[in-house]
Amino acid sequence: MALLLGFLLLLGLCEDTMSEEPSSSQYRPGGLEFQLPPTSYQTSDSYDPGPAGLFFHIVRLFVHIVQPNAFPEDILRKTIQKKFDPSKEYDKIIYYEIGIIICAALGLLFVVLMPLVGFFFCLCRCCNKCGGEMHQRQKRSGPFLKKCYTISLLVICVFISIGIIYGFAANQYMRTRVEETRKLSDSNFNDLRTLLNVVPGQIDYILDQFTHPKEKAFDDLDNINSLVGDGIYEHLKPKVLPVLKDIKDLAKDMKANRDTLVQANTVLTDVKHSSAFLRTSLRDVKTSMEQTLTDPQCSFPAVAPTCNSIRKSLSVLDDSANFDHLPSLDGHITQLDGLLQTDLSSLVQKANESLSNIPEEVQNQTRDFITEFKKTLNSIQSDVKNISTKIPIQKTLSSFVRYINNSEDYILHYLPTIEECDSYSGAGFSFFFSWIVMTIVVLTFVAGGNMEKLVCEPYRNKKLFQVLDTPYLLNEDWKYYLSGLVLNKPDVNLTFEQVYSDCKENKGLYATLKLDHIYNVSEQLNITKHTGDINSNLENMNIRIEDIELLDKTGMKTLMDLRSSGIDDIDYAAYLNATERSPTRVNLTSFANDIQRKANQLPSGRLKTSLKSHADTLINIHQNQVIPLQNSMSTMNKQMKTLHYRTSGLKVRVSTTIFFLNSTQDFLTSQLSKIVVEESKQFGSKIISYFEWYLQWVEMTITQQFAACKPAATAVDSAVNVFLCSYIVDPLNLFWFGMGKATMLLLPAVIFAVKLAKYFRRMYSEDVYEDDPVNKAL
Repeated sequence: MALLLGFLLLLGLCEDTMSEEPSSSQYRPGGLEFQLPPTSYQTSDSYDPGPAGLFFHIVRLFVHIVQPNAFPEDILRKTIQKKFDPSKEYDKIIYYEIGIIICAALGLLFVVLMPLVGFFFCLCRCCNKCGGEMHQRQKRSGPFLKKCYTISLLVICVFISIGIIYGFAANQYMRTRVEETRKLSDSNFNDLRTLLNVVPGQIDYILDQFTHPKEKAFDDLDNINSLVGDGIYEHLKPKVLPVLKDIKDLAKDMKANRDTLVQANTVLTDVKHSSAFLRTSLRDVKTSMEQTLTDPQCSFPAVAPTCNSIRKSLSVLDDSANFDHLPSLDGHITQLDGLLQTDLSSLVQKANESLSNIPEEVQNQTRDFITEFKKTLNSIQSDVKNISTKIPIQKTLSSFVRYINNSEDYILHYLPTIEECDSYSGAGFSFFFSWIVMTIVVLTFVAGGNMEKLVCEPYRNKKLFQVLDTPYLLNEDWKYYLSGLVLNKPDVNLTFEQVYSDCKENKGLYATLKLDHIYNVSEQLNITKHTGDINSNLENMNIRIEDIELLDKTGMKTLMDLRSSGIDDIDYAAYLNATERSPTRVNLTSFANDIQRKANQLPSGRLKTSLKSHADTLINIHQNQVIPLQNSMSTMNKQMKTLHYRTSGLKVRVSTTIFFLNSTQDFLTSQLSKIVVEESKQFGSKIISYFEWYLQWVEMTITQQFAACKPAATAVDSAVNVFLCSYIVDPLNLFWFGMGKATMLLLPAVIFAVKLAKYFRRMYSEDVYEDDPVNKAL
């Protein structure tokens, strides 16, 4: 009954449901996790007989020894097909049942012989035979035989007691388990009701999960500026930003170079003026000193050498630094001033702003699309939620609830009868006579042994399912009976063994019954159709980014003019060489000190005073003209070095920048629209992936988890493996095993008891046995 209930439950839940192929997408979007809430059941999926299991195992080994033949699949198949004739093929039955037949025959022989032997034993006793004679004969082996009979009888009684204990234990086990049958039945029916009740909730839960991909899509749509716009920007950034940076650096260097040129040109003008003034001052000092040396005093022999020495040294005052050969930098300054009228930095900033505004532009262009697309998703969600009302699940389930209730009423109606019969058995088995007990043992042995071999054992090893799954067995027109019954397609390989195994593993009905052969999940849920609508809407998302101009014609002309400006062609070596020299041929301070030393050697007078005055003039020239001139030359030297460093390779640098600028501009012209389309498609694919992942989860859940049929397999196990085999067959077999052993041992027990009794009966006479032969002779 439970088996039938299980299969009807499976069929009912599958009725009137239609769908489509599962999604093949393996992409799993982050942040989307779906899981069907687990369902708990009362009935355990395994059964433990407790300590009695050891005794049941011993009995099964005994049954296997008595009946070692394999399960008679061919006989069962022919019997089901009504092709087996016992009158013609009785030899197969005898061959299979030979062990049980022999044991049953021995039992029946015991049933016949036990009363017959007892009858003749009584007659023999009445004739003073068979231990009936009241005279005790003494023998030499008497004490030994007495001990042997006593020990043998004791051992046999122990074994008989063990057998009787087996019988009582089996009876008590069966009584206890039969009392638990009501609880087992209730738990199984409650589990089946739970399965039926949880199915509508599972459907609603699955459909409600549509909210998660919808909310995820809403969040992405609200952030389309970053998801699409930033994506486009990130594609362009590696190409565009380096070129714009180079142009900006050129503009910055150009302004810095102009400022440096202005400063250097100013210093150059000052240096030229200072150097000219220095030459004039030195020439005047030299002329004045030459006149001073014409003093008559220089003709004196003592003064003449000093005057001649001073006169010869005046030649070092002739040459000083001359910068008149260095050209002015006014032309280059004027040229840069013209180039700087074009603000390249502003043009670069404008191009950068065009790039940075891409995300905002994307958001502005898609604002209306996003509004309409959200409406579409809300409409789809409403349709999805209404799907549950289109599936006639409540009507189907209500009929099975009534069937479960009727089955439960049927079991509860007959369960008291089983319990009453169990109480009669427990009260009566202990008081039957041995031959009557053996009769019951034989009957229970034949029934229990065959139930174990023909039902319980093949059920556990699934041989019984394999027989039922034999093609064309239960219906001559159907290859596979179950697929023909469930799917109306008898060629589909759907077997009882596979359905039972799948339900045992708690798989869903869809995969268990291979319902993909008659319907498809996605079509019934109507999600794939809406996914197509979503895809169509996303394809209509038209984003267009206007061409980005990195540099206009004026800016390009400025770069080309900068390349031909000739700033890098300035004769920096001439400027550097001129500014690295000393303004005078000799250090004027040292020269003046030498004049003063020589003047001090002269006698006092006008000559000495004039020479010292000229020395002071030279020191003053050094302090007020040479040192400032040296500082200006040093400043100009640094400025020209800086200019030389900045303008070195300027033509190549500008040419390279122009090349990459043109290349990048061509890239934007040809690839920008493709990049926009690619990013839009990726965004659309991401949105679609949410619903594809949801659909994939729906299909996986319905095919593997929805309406998991473990309670049905548990109900079948409870009916066959637990109730029939564990509650009935196992204790029944243990009963005949124990009582049969005890009963079989009664015969040797009686024999040993009779043999032993004569040593303890009161006799009318007895022989006197003397051990000493000498005394006997006397």
